[in-house]
Formats: sequence, C-alpha cells, structure tokens
Amino acid sequence: MKEAYRVFLLLSLCLSLSACIASSANTCPADLETKCGDDTSGDWKGEFFPGIPKIKYEGPSSKNPLSYKWYNAEEVVLGKKMKDWFRFSVAFWHTFRGTGADPFGAPTKSWPWEDGTNSIAMAKRRMRAHFEFMDKLGVNRWCFHDRDIAPDAKTLAETNANLDEVVELAKELQKGTDIIPLWGTAQLFMHPRYMHGGATSSELGVYAYAAAQVKKAMEVTHYLGGENYVFWGGREGYQTLLNTDMKRELDHLAAFLQAAVDYKKKIGFNGILLIEPKPQEPTKHQYDWDAATSFAFLQKYGLTGEFKLNIECNHATLSGHSCHHELETARINGLLGNIDANTGDPQIGWDTDQFLTDISEATLVMLSVVRNGGLAPGGFNFDAKLRRESTDVEDMFIAHISGMDTLARGLRNVAKLIEDGSLGELVRKRYQSFDSELGALIEAGKGDFETLEKKAMEWGEPTVSSAKQELAEMIFQSAL
Repeated sequence: MKEAYRVFLLLSLCLSLSACIASSANTCPADLETKCGDDTSGDWKGEFFPGIPKIKYEGPSSKNPLSYKWYNAEEVVLGKKMKDWFRFSVAFWHTFRGTGADPFGAPTKSWPWEDGTNSIAMAKRRMRAHFEFMDKLGVNRWCFHDRDIAPDAKTLAETNANLDEVVELAKELQKGTDIIPLWGTAQLFMHPRYMHGGATSSELGVYAYAAAQVKKAMEVTHYLGGENYVFWGGREGYQTLLNTDMKRELDHLAAFLQAAVDYKKKIGFNGILLIEPKPQEPTKHQYDWDAATSFAFLQKYGLTGEFKLNIECNHATLSGHSCHHELETARINGLLGNIDANTGDPQIGWDTDQFLTDISEATLVMLSVVRNGGLAPGGFNFDAKLRRESTDVEDMFIAHISGMDTLARGLRNVAKLIEDGSLGELVRKRYQSFDSELGALIEAGKGDFETLEKKAMEWGEPTVSSAKQELAEMIFQSAL
C-alpha cells in the first residue's frame, strides 16, 4: 500500500508540471523506502526533486508555473543586474523545517526525505535537499537559525558539536559554487530556558547561555562566509510591567549587543549586524517595537554605527505601519540593511509569514530599495512559509518563484516611474517654496525665529497649495 501511494504521489507531481523530466537510470526520488542510500554512511544519494527542472526565465507570456515570468537574473534594470538588486536568499527554517502546524492543528507536511527524527543524519539529509533546492531555484544565498540546521543536545558542548558537524557538510556543499549565507542567527526563543528572554532574562545563567549560543552562531556564520548576522528579539520584551525592571533589561540588552560587536571584531567577521524590529508576538511588548524605536535604542546606547535593521513587512503591519513606512524610516536614518520579504493578511491579526504577491506593495518596497542604492551586503530573504494547505513538493518552488517574480515586477514598475518622472516632479513642486534663500537657511539650521517672524509679518496670510494626493496615486497606479 505504501509503495502504491508513493507512486501515486510521484505521478501526481509529474502531471501537475508543464513537463515532467524523465529520471535517469541512476536517479531515484528522495524517499527513504527507495533504499538509495550509501550503506556505509547512511547518506541518501540522488535527487531530492527529480521532477523539478532548473527554473528559467520564460517571460510574462509563459504559462509554466515552474518558470520566472518577471525575474530575469542577468537583465540590467536601473544600472544593475536584477540579481544584484535583490540578492535573494532561501530561509532554511520555513522552507525545510516548516510543518504546516498551527495552534489549532497538527503538521500537514511530510516531505519524502524526512524520517520523523531530529537526528544528525536527518539534519545532513535536509541540508543536501536544501542545496539542491537552491541550485534548481537559481538562488545563491541562504539564511538559518543554528537550531534549525542542527539538533539540540543534552549539553551546550554536545550541541555545538552537532552544529559543527552539519556546518562542515554545508561548507563542503558550498565548495565550487557561489552559494554563501546571507546571514545566520541564534534561535533564542523556542527552548523553555528562554521563556523570560535571552539577553533580557531575569536569570544570569540564561543570559550567559544566550551569549555562548550567539558566540557559536556568529563563528559558524563567519566560517561559512556569511555576509550578515541577525538579532531577532522574539522574547526580548515583557508580558507585564508589574514584574519587570524595564531599564535594567534594556541596559542588559545593550550590554549583550555591545559584547557581540566586540566579539565580531575579535574574530575578524566583517559582516553587518542586523536588528529585526517586531512589536509583539510572542511577548506582549518587544523592545525593538519598530524601526523608529530600534533607532532610538541604538542612539541611546551608542550603537548606531555598529548595527543596521532587517525590516520584515509582516512585522511592520503588526506595529501599525506599512512596510514602506518602516523601510523609509530605516533608510533616511542610514539603517536599511536587509528585508524579510513576506506579508500578512489584513483579515488575520498575527504574523502569518506569507509570500509577498501584492504588486503594489512590492513596487513601494522597491522604491525604497532603489532610493537606498540597493541592499548589499544585505538582500531579500524569504522569511515566508507555505500555507498549511499547500503540501506538494513543487509548492516550495512555486511559492518562491511567485515571490521573486512579484518583487521583480515591482522593480520594473519603479523603473517606469523614474523614466516617466511625473511622481518625482510632483514631490519636487510640493516643496519648491523651500528652494529659496530663506528655505536654504532653514534647512541649514539657521532659520531663527526673529527672521521668520519678520517674513511672516511681511508676507501676511500664506497660501497653501494642494497636495495632489489623488494625482500621486494615479501616477503610481499607472505604473503597475
């Protein structure tokens, strides 16, 4: 019965593709029951995605779901290749550890290479699948949490050894390719020890453990050639102020981040340190609520020169802002470092981590990226997961293709807006009264109140021009 079901699944996969590539004699599907493994090492040999071709650009008229319609990696747009504007990255945790489980339901996904364990052997098999996925998708960057790529053990030393073993395989798989991590991070939120936070925990032992975990995660990110390192404070906050010393916790968090800066320099890691704002969930209030709050924190503790921000669109929604607002807040303060390319659902009040498919939002995102001159050494990572009801292996590809195409279409729209020039001219005209001698004095910080009062008396009641909001929206929509 199991064999018949497996054959049915493979046939279903082939029928759902525009073209099913025939497997060669020495290729077999990544199903544990096929016995394709190396009897000595236990490693499975063959393709994990035998029915999936390398994804290619076929243009907007293509009906092939396994092709790019708008993302053409080598095409030059606004002076850069598309691949250099985006620097796309696959998020290991959602793509290969996502199960489809939610607070009300059990997992719905069981990929054919999974054996139901969290063993080292399974972690290595998963890593091999991950690299094949990136190769076929045509993406050369990835990002990870330490505990998602290698299992926890009874002691920190044993856990570090597990991580080292899996990282060695990742290093081997990177050889001869241009694949490197966009960033790495430590998972300081899932284990019960972190129920009060890591860097903001009330327990000194937890603080020390979190520091040790970040130290190791930073080391392996550096070893793999990672370009950035991320801090997401999922439990760095509070549930109630009644039992919280907020000042002390913020001081501890700043000391923790300063220690990370010091260690980064000590090991010669030249990557960017990134903070990822989020207002709440799982805690009631997280200390990096939004981009502005994070900027204020960095300023207070003298860390603005050491950190940039990793902006997640879904987190922007939860904080009551648009993604465009958060990107612009980060950009104008010199803090835009990386983007978690996802979105939420306006009918659902939590962090749903959906792939971004809204062309309007993607265009606004790319407006900020273009104004920023790009994101390098940051990029776009797909911190997004398949819907609970999407359970086919090909859905992993379709979701990423859709997200990449949507952002590529956004970039093309920005190019149209810039070429047309109408939107930029509308903004210029709105502020043209400041393009004067007095306006220049004000913008240079020399517009004293006495001078301004004199001019107000001289000019009388000012005229106020229309903001032309509907025209601005019309121009923007015309580019979509």
